[in-house]
Amino acid sequence: MATGMGANRWRFDSGRLCLDLVATGYTTSGVCEQLAGPERLAEWLVAARLVPQGTVLTALDGTWVTRFQQLRAGIDRLLTAELAGRGADAALDRVNALAAGAPPAPRAVRGSGGTLVRTLGAEPGCGALLAAVARDAVELLTDPAARATLRRCEGDACRRLYLDTSRGGRRRWCSSEVCGNRERVARHRRRVAAVGTDA
Repeated sequence: MATGMGANRWRFDSGRLCLDLVATGYTTSGVCEQLAGPERLAEWLVAARLVPQGTVLTALDGTWVTRFQQLRAGIDRLLTAELAGRGADAALDRVNALAAGAPPAPRAVRGSGGTLVRTLGAEPGCGALLAAVARDAVELLTDPAARATLRRCEGDACRRLYLDTSRGGRRRWCSSEVCGNRERVARHRRRVAAVGTDA
């Protein structure tokens, strides 16, 4: 699922919240900071459903951006090390420390039409939101079945991580529509170029 506008559309097709955060540092063409400032972070928090639309985040500032970027880097290092079969204890310690915090408390309240809608018990602090993402990373790392489906996209210049839940576990790209389509187009161009040189 993609949300947002322009070149920095949010993508939520990795299968986990923590992987979706890691994806904000990459595009299919390489590194691109998508959490470039408090406004962009606020947009991502809503798009990722960490906070409901309309949630007031008066304390959100540049320090929040830095802390989310640091958590993102730590999760990326940790998961990259896991894929390589080695440890990353400093990153693990940081993720565990953040996961120890209490995530925001959700509440159900009556909306304008009388249906129940999700809100938060109080304005969440940065630590509470970081805790929610860090806990997701801990859950992924400690769930053998989920961890076994962790993959790195094989697309050119794409570093996204995703969970391969496809039948047979043969998914190669973070997105068939994005990286998969680019790979198919590149293959077609190579075939056309090879035919042209043989003629």
